[in-house]
Amino acid sequence: MAGVRYRGFDERTELVRWGLPAVALGIVLGGTLPGAIDGVITAWQTNAASLPWLFERLFAWMAYLAIAGSVIYGLLLSTRILDAIAHRPVSFALHQDLAAIGVGLAGIHGMLLGLDTSVPFSLAQILVPGIAPHAPLFVAAGQASLYISIVVVGSFYVRRRIGQRAWRTLHYLTFLAFLGATVHGIGAGTDTGASWAQWIYLGAATIVWFLLVYRIGISIADRRLGAVRTD
Repeated sequence: MAGVRYRGFDERTELVRWGLPAVALGIVLGGTLPGAIDGVITAWQTNAASLPWLFERLFAWMAYLAIAGSVIYGLLLSTRILDAIAHRPVSFALHQDLAAIGVGLAGIHGMLLGLDTSVPFSLAQILVPGIAPHAPLFVAAGQASLYISIVVVGSFYVRRRIGQRAWRTLHYLTFLAFLGATVHGIGAGTDTGASWAQWIYLGAATIVWFLLVYRIGISIADRRLGAVRTD
C-alpha cells in the first residue's frame, strides 16, 4: 500500500457526484420533512416527560456512530486505502474531528442522564464508574470508554510535544474505547433487543475487526519485505 498516491476524483464526474446526491436529498426531504416536523411536534406535546430519555438515546447513538466512524476512518487511514481519493492531512483532520464529535456527543448523553426521571442518576453516578443505579458494570464500560476517548482526543493536540511514538501508543487505546462503547450499548442500552440496533453493533464490530486484521496483515508483510531487502 506504500505506493498508493492521491489521485482524487475525475473532474468530469463532479456534476454527477454532487448533483445526484443533492437531487436525492431534496426528494427525501421534500417528501418526509413535513411529516417529520409534525411527528416531532406531536411527540413534544404528548411525551414531554420522556423527552430527556428520548434525547439521551439519540445522543447515545450519535456518539456511538461517531466513535465507530472515527475508528473505521483511522484504520482506513493507516492502511493508506484513503490516500487514493483524499489528501492525507484532510483525512487525518476528519479522523480527529470524528473522534472529538464522538466525545462531545457522549458527554451530552451522560449529562442527560441527570434529567431522566425514569432512572435518576446523580452527578457522582454519572461520573464514577461502578455505582450507577442501572446496569452498573455496563454503564462503567461506557464511562471508561468516554474517559479513554478524552485521552485519545487530547493526544491529538499534544502530538508534537509527546512525540510520534507516545502518540501512537495512546492511539491504540481507541480500540478499547470502541469495545467499551459497544459493550455499554449492548448491556445498558434500551434498544438492544431491536433488530436494527443489533445490526448496527454487528456491522460496526465486523468492519472494525476486518480492518484491524487487514492492518496487522499489512504490517507483517511490510516487515517481512523490509527484512528481505536488508538481507
